[in-house]
Amino acid sequence: MSLIARIKRFLGLEAKPEKEKEKVVEVPKEEVEKVAEEEKAKPRIGYIHLSGCTGDAMSLTENYDILADLLTDMVEIVYGHTLVDVWEMPEMDLALVEGSVCLQDEHSLKELKEVREKAKLVCAFGSCAATGCFTRYARGGQQAQPAHESFVPISSVIDVDLALPGCPPSPEIIAKAVVALLNNDMDYLKPMLDLAGYNEACGCDLQTKVVNQGLCIGCGTCAMACQTRALEMINGRPELNNDRCIKCGICYVQCPRTWWPEEQIRKELGL
Repeated sequence: MSLIARIKRFLGLEAKPEKEKEKVVEVPKEEVEKVAEEEKAKPRIGYIHLSGCTGDAMSLTENYDILADLLTDMVEIVYGHTLVDVWEMPEMDLALVEGSVCLQDEHSLKELKEVREKAKLVCAFGSCAATGCFTRYARGGQQAQPAHESFVPISSVIDVDLALPGCPPSPEIIAKAVVALLNNDMDYLKPMLDLAGYNEACGCDLQTKVVNQGLCIGCGTCAMACQTRALEMINGRPELNNDRCIKCGICYVQCPRTWWPEEQIRKELGL
């Protein structure tokens, strides 16, 4: 079974075959060779840039000390405005979509819907695509496109399969997520699958969903993850400065008490 077939079965995206009586079927040699060749094929990955700062693409392409083997040997980059000289969007196994989508931009809306048709899996790549991040605060008036005033996460327009939050996501999490896809490691990907529909985020989530529930252990991971210094640890608990918060959601995602993959942690640490 191919990689994508295994992923789709795990996600429940394909119908389960009915049980049939065992019978011997002769398969043509050409068909066997074709299937074997498909098994060897590298996953086809595309990158689509919408309304973002391109920081996510920089994490993907400029950290070759981490991603060199991944990008050159394990996958095939088949689409990307700055990565591949291709104008027509091809079929893809995985599409990384960076940036939120502008509702007044017909081209972006059309491209995003085409991505959903052409890609087997769509990933909200970075906090702008996943939650809208600071683009939610846009009110129009930009010199180039003054009418562009409404920006939403891509999951508000199309179905998203998984999300890689971060402003931008670290090169390590990008590499590990793609390798997990290659290895069909759904235990590692489960938090990212769960985040696919989580498109509203705020630093106050820590208060309502972690601190108020008696789950906070005062580790400070949330404050260290915040790029705008909107969080400060006071008396062992996170204190939010709303004026600095850009609603990227990275603090909540990085908090170890929002999800706790104990088996995965033990596996990586060799425990």
